[in-house]
Amino acid sequence: MNIKTLPMRYRTAVLAVIFALLPLHSAYAYIGLCCGKCGGNMPMNIAGGGIPETHEFRFKLQPMFMKMDGLRDGTDSVSPESLLGMPVMMGMPTGRYMAAPIEMNMDMLNLAAGYSFTDKIFGGIMLMWKRNDMDMAFNQMMTGITQQDGFTMESEGLADTMLMGKYRLFADDPLIPTSQVSLLFALSLPTGSINQKNDQHPLAMRRTEQLPYSMQLGSGTLDPTIGVLYQESRSPWWWGANLSYTARLYENDRDYRLGDQLNLDLYGMYQLSYNVVAQLQLNTSYQGKIRGEMDEAASGLSGRVTPGDPASPYMTPLWDPDNYGGAKAIVTAGLQWQPASLFIIEFNVGIPVYQDLNGPQLEEDYRLMLTFYKEIPTRSSIRYSGQPGTADSELGF
Repeated sequence: MNIKTLPMRYRTAVLAVIFALLPLHSAYAYIGLCCGKCGGNMPMNIAGGGIPETHEFRFKLQPMFMKMDGLRDGTDSVSPESLLGMPVMMGMPTGRYMAAPIEMNMDMLNLAAGYSFTDKIFGGIMLMWKRNDMDMAFNQMMTGITQQDGFTMESEGLADTMLMGKYRLFADDPLIPTSQVSLLFALSLPTGSINQKNDQHPLAMRRTEQLPYSMQLGSGTLDPTIGVLYQESRSPWWWGANLSYTARLYENDRDYRLGDQLNLDLYGMYQLSYNVVAQLQLNTSYQGKIRGEMDEAASGLSGRVTPGDPASPYMTPLWDPDNYGGAKAIVTAGLQWQPASLFIIEFNVGIPVYQDLNGPQLEEDYRLMLTFYKEIPTRSSIRYSGQPGTADSELGF
């Protein structure tokens, strides 16, 4: 990954964090950057195992960038040229495509807010804004018609909204636990559009058609998630494991549903100094194929070459629901920095180390995430300023 290839807004954010963290000094341990009752330190990009201090708010702002570059079928790389050709020759399907994806950039901005109602119950909501850009390459026929080698598909807008709750099942200490287990409950609301149009296509007749599945902004369905979150600590070390499952229970208004998803996240964290923590994660996931088929995928040029003929090839592999899902393992490294009491900045870089994809489909290249995290105690919190056990005294400032 070359920082020079990143958009300017991400280059600036990366450099700011790097320069801010340069003057690290010898480490000594305390109870972590988050509140002691949370369990100390937790990653900001995945759900943590603890419950925040009672009667406190949590806010997170997370810009994220993900780049996908190159095609993969199973564990093998596939060249776009090997997919391009004539979809129908002499009335017979050839299995070749008129267009193929070559690269995709995804920008996301997440805003999350949460509140701890009791010692065991935490609830929150996350809003997401998403922008997708996918570069497509044309075959010779389409290049001749459009006088272009390809084009870029684009979609942007509000993505699905997540409601989340955590219930703590076990903690070995009610104030500063070193071992705890929580249940995660979440529900994704279909606020993201599944009606995005192909309005950047060079042919005017194609601009009113649907964009394919991966370019839509949401799932179009209510999607429940359940998980188990485990966390352990022996200061200055923190580690944990999260297992979660997301179910797609029914078809959306476009006659398809995304594949179910299973995630397993393992993480370890080490406190370098009183206000800096390093972390390393292994993020694994498996997602099933899309079930059903988008209603527009079987009509005209937007999908199959011959309307209603299930034996006819698609115009691009993006329209085939079998070309979605698969297994991934990503190694994520990051730093947390607390520039002020109750405020944390985290920067993470994720690199895939294994991808077995239902393809051909685009493979992930890398992902970046920057998190701004703020804790706000209410007057009912034990950490409210001016009360015994204030935030400043607990965090060692």
